[in-house]
Amino acid sequence: MRIISGTLKGRTFRVPTGFPSRPTTDFAKEGLFNILENTFDFENMRILDLCAGTGNLSFEFLSRGASSITAVDKNSRVCSFLQKNAQSLNLETQLSVVNSDCLHFLQRTAATFDIIIADPPFDLAIHHSIADTVFQRHLLNPEGILIIEHGKRTLMDNATNFSKTRNFGNVSFSFFTWP
Repeated sequence: MRIISGTLKGRTFRVPTGFPSRPTTDFAKEGLFNILENTFDFENMRILDLCAGTGNLSFEFLSRGASSITAVDKNSRVCSFLQKNAQSLNLETQLSVVNSDCLHFLQRTAATFDIIIADPPFDLAIHHSIADTVFQRHLLNPEGILIIEHGKRTLMDNATNFSKTRNFGNVSFSFFTWP
């Protein structure tokens, strides 16, 4: 896993063998950030990374100027990995790691976010539930965006407040905004 742009560009992290996560490919990540950087300035944005896994997307956001990220993952081993990498990069004050199921977190949090990105396991059918919960609970700020990463075969166009899908190889990102 490597950071592809920003202040931490070129930094790499070894993901332990057997790690229970699938990092977003550089190709897909670069495509996603090309889209986002045309719309958003990450500075002073509150970002939520659901099913954070390796932290690949969280660290990329921080490298590109995000000031605050909450990374949520239900696997305690994953959370420890995230915290260790944040410490090694001196980012522990900017990255808050929460050990929780993402839907449980969404049901309980009172915080709102400018960008919410979710990368659940492709075979876990919670993609629509994430979108529904984010909008039902008003967790996304009015000008914010929800992004859900999923496999190419998962259709999201009938989900709450769907805007568009962009494909990068076998990975797709679906975007959701307030109407």
